[in-house]
Amino acid sequence: MFPANMKYRTFRGTDIRVSEVGFGLWTVSTGWWGNYTDDEAVALMNEALDLGITLFDAADTYGNGRSEELIGKAFADRRDEIVIATKVGYDFVNHGEERRRHREIPQDFSPENIRRATEAALKRLKTDTIDLLQLHNIRFEQVEDDALWATLEDLRAAGKVKHYGVALGPAIGWLAEGVLTIRRRNPGVLQHIYNLLEQHPGKTIQDAARDAQADTMFLIRVPHSSGMLEGKYTADTVFPPNDHRSHRPKSWLANGVKKVEQLRFLERGGERTLGQAAIQWLLADDRVASILPNIYNAEQLREFAAASDVAPLSQDELTRVEELVAANFGLEPEEGRYKGTMELPAEAAA
Repeated sequence: MFPANMKYRTFRGTDIRVSEVGFGLWTVSTGWWGNYTDDEAVALMNEALDLGITLFDAADTYGNGRSEELIGKAFADRRDEIVIATKVGYDFVNHGEERRRHREIPQDFSPENIRRATEAALKRLKTDTIDLLQLHNIRFEQVEDDALWATLEDLRAAGKVKHYGVALGPAIGWLAEGVLTIRRRNPGVLQHIYNLLEQHPGKTIQDAARDAQADTMFLIRVPHSSGMLEGKYTADTVFPPNDHRSHRPKSWLANGVKKVEQLRFLERGGERTLGQAAIQWLLADDRVASILPNIYNAEQLREFAAASDVAPLSQDELTRVEELVAANFGLEPEEGRYKGTMELPAEAAA
């Protein structure tokens, strides 16, 4: 139903070529989107590669090392065909069992721990080099820490890492940290949440890179607003108890469904699904290197892998989306971690 003809983009200043649609390991390694056996996860990952997906994004803290182990298990004999991205910074070795729901565990960005974490990741991944190493949810202290960034350069010089950047997320450190990192460090890659329904603060971060004329390219996660933009939910949808979306307020689902109905014009029967249109909306920016949708079954994998080759959004469609978002789809503003004004503090505004 969804034949894939994958397209590729290259990180600036490198020869690292990645598929426009990547595979995020968070979904299959953490239990937040249901439970997957190793065999089930590996089968899905191998099918992804067969469909042209070459970028696999993990983190040492996902499943306390499991996401990296899955890459090592899935691609031991296909290493040259894939691009490995992973993240370091959380001290899951000493605090991994303390994680409850979305509660954050302690971090350790000391140069010694970053080197130690990178070596451990290499072993789990069964590789000699990591294509993209990302600092996971840094704060201002890490943005300003010259020793930390020198450590990344040392790892690159030693061949342990080919390219590096940062990955940021909501409620932990995001808007100001992202802007300040771009302005002070010009990272090769910045990974963040951005989608049609949740444009703040992602748009501000990407605008900052444009204004600073930075070389930064972007990896986009949660491109479907936690599944909302797949267009399959109704106001009566019930998520399983082990699904993280079951913890969200009912207003998230009710308002999201109303917004999605106004975006149905992006669908082209048999040619482009809403889920594919959501990916193409992001790919309209050539600074976006790859999209990391939450992939949790084979049918969905095939749909998203094919999104690289469907019709891009027209200027009229892009304009109509912009108008709907500006008007909040005619709805009252709802509360939530992605909503509201988030002013830049003086450190980042300068």
